Amino acid sequence: MSTFMPKAGQVERKWYVLDAAGKPLGRVAAQAATLLRGKHKPTFAPHVDCGDHVIIINCADAVLTGRKLEKKVYYRYTGYIGNLKEIKAKALMSTRPERAMMMAVKGMIPDTTIGRQALTRLRVYKGAEHKHEAQKPTAWEL
Repeated sequence: MSTFMPKAGQVERKWYVLDAAGKPLGRVAAQAATLLRGKHKPTFAPHVDCGDHVIIINCADAVLTGRKLEKKVYYRYTGYIGNLKEIKAKALMSTRPERAMMMAVKGMIPDTTIGRQALTRLRVYKGAEHKHEAQKPTAWEL
């Protein structure tokens, strides 16, 4: 019996909804990264993009455990000399919680062409409403 090798055209993609309300941000991000890569499928292969579409809702209600709200700092570089910007996790979660979730998922995806393609299938929303009801997404329990 030979090993099954999936082809890029044979991949069937499903839509999943993850609810982040009351759950740790990192746990939700790790589950989303697994679904985006396709590692939950028995036909997973690291050289083929076989992941699914993921919708994360209620990012504003995600929880940071411990003292991460006060101590965690996000950095970004503008490209100009001396322009390293920083923002605390508390400020980011109050203004743009979907960005914090996106950055957490991006850190768990490999920095390759397959990883960048997988991130295009991630949709992140601050509240409970999303605009992908036509795709009939199913709820994924953590």
